[in-house]
Amino acid sequence: MYFEELFLEMNEQIKTKELFEDAKKYAYDYLDSVKGMDVFPSDSTLSELSAFSEPVPKGPGSPQEIIKLLHDIGSKNTVAQTGGRYFGFVDGGAAPVALAAKWLSDVWDQNTALFVISPIAAKLEEICEKWVAQLLGLPENTAAGFVSGSSTAIICGLAAARNELLSRHGWDVSEKGLFGAPPIRVVISKQTHSSVWKALSMLGLGKENAEAVPTDRQGRIRLDKLPPLDSSTLLIIQAGNVNGGAFDPIDELCDIAGKANAWVHIDGAFGLWAAACENTRFLTKGIEKADSWPVDAHKTLNAPYDCGIVLCKNRAMLVNAMQATGSYLQYSDNRDGMLYTPEMSRRARSIELWATLKYFGKSGVDELVNRLCAMTSHFAAQLEKHGFIVENEVVFNQIVMRCEDSNETTELLKMIQSSGKCWCGGATWNNEPVVRISVCSWQTTTSDIDECVRLFVELRKRVNH
Repeated sequence: MYFEELFLEMNEQIKTKELFEDAKKYAYDYLDSVKGMDVFPSDSTLSELSAFSEPVPKGPGSPQEIIKLLHDIGSKNTVAQTGGRYFGFVDGGAAPVALAAKWLSDVWDQNTALFVISPIAAKLEEICEKWVAQLLGLPENTAAGFVSGSSTAIICGLAAARNELLSRHGWDVSEKGLFGAPPIRVVISKQTHSSVWKALSMLGLGKENAEAVPTDRQGRIRLDKLPPLDSSTLLIIQAGNVNGGAFDPIDELCDIAGKANAWVHIDGAFGLWAAACENTRFLTKGIEKADSWPVDAHKTLNAPYDCGIVLCKNRAMLVNAMQATGSYLQYSDNRDGMLYTPEMSRRARSIELWATLKYFGKSGVDELVNRLCAMTSHFAAQLEKHGFIVENEVVFNQIVMRCEDSNETTELLKMIQSSGKCWCGGATWNNEPVVRISVCSWQTTTSDIDECVRLFVELRKRVNH
């Protein structure tokens, strides 16, 4: 088939809309069935993925058959994280209005590098930047970059920190690189998230050079073990421990760092949203004193994947770290998104983020966070009622649970993950294997939780027999 024929065929597909109607029908089928489907596919379902294993096609295929194959095999081989019984990684469900906005923006297919490439994306980035800062209680001129997730946001924030700390010693890392640069001290929690360690490695700061501060049994930095800080120090703290959800003593740490003129970076992928809820705001007291913050909208806020945000108190420092030049680049007096992110080509995440924030509003975000915390507290109480050991202080949306015996815990987790009824992750907590539960979807109900607890009880009986 010559391309002229393909050209005509694709134009016909746009004209008739039949292909898109098929996709819409399959999407609706998925929305209708996701709450009842296996949360993780069974082995027999996974075996059907072999249908995709084939050599590169020799010629064009049927668009209808392509979309049908995606639905028939692909839909049931997804993880039902948008349902109410996925408690594995901190993956939020997608608010319907945000999902609809994402569908529309996918058709727009915007590149958000520059205002001249997408005025609507640039405008909504500008609005979201202000709204997020206001919801979290951050300084008025806080800059935001919209990236794939907090892993990238951490790299952006730490790059700004690295460059600024070196500039204080007269070193321009953008021009000179790191060879021969003055040393930077990195002070970090022993229980820092793996993505932070990864960022330190990628940015040339080195994992071995970090001064790891001991934590208490909840995973919080111990103030009595904090080394002296100075103006060459990058202090990285947490708003939400990756396993137990505990918050470092942010206010005290920021005050200490402020006196030393150190840079404070708060890793708040899911926990930073506590600042947007009246009942949990105390957990983040002092966050406005920090210099940079990564946070994910696709976690606690329940925007669709992927939607990460890097926030930086000093706009110029973030822009300088993400700088790019070229005679072909047409900057404007409006917001040019590539100034705040590593990527030039980047999808328009601001569209579904704006729709999420516009729909919930300040009170809705407050209620959403409050609901997730209430569901988590209910989950923990039911687990303890049935003899499971909840190891952590449940302060946000995380539960660390175990059985009396470590082997029993390990086997229980395997059975939970293969049950199809729900899905939880595993971790090590105070040198013991644990079941890690993250309550992050707006769709989770007390009925979902009670059903999961009954399942845990039944599976524990099987482990012991």
